[in-house]
Amino acid sequence: MAPDPPPRRRVGLHAWLLPAHTDPVALPLLAARGLRALGDGYMAVLLPAYLLAIGLGTLEVGLLATATLLGSALGTMAVGAWGHRLAASQLLRLAAWLMVGTGLGFAAFSSFWPLLIVALVGTLNPSSGDVSIFLPLEHARLAAAAQGSARTSLFARYSLVGALCAALGALAAALPDALVRQLALTQLAALRCMFFVYAGLGLAVFLLYRRLPRGSSGNGALEAAPAAPLGPSRGVVLRLAALFSLDAFAGGLVVNALMSLWLLERFGLSLAQAGVFFFWTGLLGAASQMAAPWVARRIGLLNTMVFTHLPANVCLVLAALAPSLPLALGLLFVRSALSTMDVPTRTAYVMAVVTPEERAAAASFTAVPRSLAAALSPSLSGVFFAAGWISLPLVACGFLKIVYDLSLWRAMRRQTHDKKID
Repeated sequence: MAPDPPPRRRVGLHAWLLPAHTDPVALPLLAARGLRALGDGYMAVLLPAYLLAIGLGTLEVGLLATATLLGSALGTMAVGAWGHRLAASQLLRLAAWLMVGTGLGFAAFSSFWPLLIVALVGTLNPSSGDVSIFLPLEHARLAAAAQGSARTSLFARYSLVGALCAALGALAAALPDALVRQLALTQLAALRCMFFVYAGLGLAVFLLYRRLPRGSSGNGALEAAPAAPLGPSRGVVLRLAALFSLDAFAGGLVVNALMSLWLLERFGLSLAQAGVFFFWTGLLGAASQMAAPWVARRIGLLNTMVFTHLPANVCLVLAALAPSLPLALGLLFVRSALSTMDVPTRTAYVMAVVTPEERAAAASFTAVPRSLAAALSPSLSGVFFAAGWISLPLVACGFLKIVYDLSLWRAMRRQTHDKKID
């Protein structure tokens, strides 16, 4: 009998995206994450401008941002409660069609109440991170595609692809102005065109999800462990969910749509200038996420999560109080270079601290409270903006996140030591 041929060596972009010993079925998930982040990147910048252009106020902007996050939380809860009745690949394809409908709905309506309904049931994401119903489904698949340090590297690439594409999407916030100049469209019509582009991205995501196997992957990696409810890891997951909720509530005060509004209101930036700012913060965030596995191998996952987050939050508070635009932007750039290093490490930490069978449940259980907590705060920021306290959300966010960092360190350092989680 002839010996089995050696495995094909990965080359080019394929080799860079997937760490060694990683199931290649993860590749469509990475590509889908990039397309979704591309849409989220420009929508976070353009959404407040669009809502103001159709006659809504800053309070309504905050309420609609809250509705998008609340809808994500409810959708994630529905996936956790009834998602076992459908294959994960089917749920992802349904979510992609929901993304298509969200873009078409925002393009079609101009009144507050119809937009509120679309925001509640849709997939629009006003934040810098992924808080959608896609998240726990993709995380569970990715966690099964690699082990140990390769898993941390895979989540880092997942976060990196999202950050890079979100940065490119932020640059696309200048497209409406270009459409106004080149095609003689009104500003409102040009903004509406970007929602049709968002719907098109949803269709492309659907086509990528069609490549996912209905059952197990070729080597059984993606479906190796059957899903199970939380059991032995319930206590630690509850503790992490509570802590992550505090972090998410604080982050909801300055989601990208509201940060864009802050830059427009306080310093008078144009949409193109705001887009360039979010492009560079996105690149800095991507670089920090790529560095996260290297840092985590040296100081551990928990230390990376805490000791890179603390100085980032100090910078946010100082930026809110900065008297000039250059100083504020400089502090925000430093924050961006540090604040997202906890994203892949946090995900890898959750996946490492639970049993393989509990990973899908743990991903959903930590994502739902985060989404619910994040959904409460944008409307509060809208109230602050309407009252003229436009820098208060940034200060409150920074202080609350510092409390989260210190609480996480105190609550989890013994657990981390006992389980020998690197």
